[in-house]
Amino acid sequence: MAAELNTTKFEKFISDYPIYEYRLLDAKALSVAERVRIVCQQECERYGTTWACPPAVGTLKECEDRIHSYDRAVFFSSVAEVSDIMNMEEMLSTRDAHEELTTAVAEYLKGEGFDTFTLSTESCDICKECAYLKGEPCRHPERMHPCLESHGVVVSEIVEREVMEYNLGGNTILWFSMVLFREPK
Repeated sequence: MAAELNTTKFEKFISDYPIYEYRLLDAKALSVAERVRIVCQQECERYGTTWACPPAVGTLKECEDRIHSYDRAVFFSSVAEVSDIMNMEEMLSTRDAHEELTTAVAEYLKGEGFDTFTLSTESCDICKECAYLKGEPCRHPERMHPCLESHGVVVSEIVEREVMEYNLGGNTILWFSMVLFREPK
């Protein structure tokens, strides 16, 4: 049975937050792509160093199965402005505000009685050194959100299909997250 969300109540909730755009998606229709994981492995310094990234999140098939075990998803963006878009440190410093929004959306859905799974921006940086490197379990599994790309989600494809903004130009950044939800099992 598909999870039923009171969209009127959700609209009121979401209007209190600086969410730029959002869409409600059918989680079963979401696809994953191996090419995203290849980019993770070849270009991301966090690959193999955190519970939020491959290979710790599981195989691409396991990630796809995890996504498809949910009925619906809220896919959304927020905007951040920086003085210099090429300044990676400044850009990453704006991520925390988006992560707080992501947590608020997930908490709202949990409060409505749904089971949730959250995919967010980049990789987790809650701890100075991830327990993954020591072969230990995640210290904050309730706060750690794997990144969308870790699960093979192609953000640009969703944005294009859902007619959302991907690039606002200038010194602005769009951060994206997805909270999957379902009736409790």
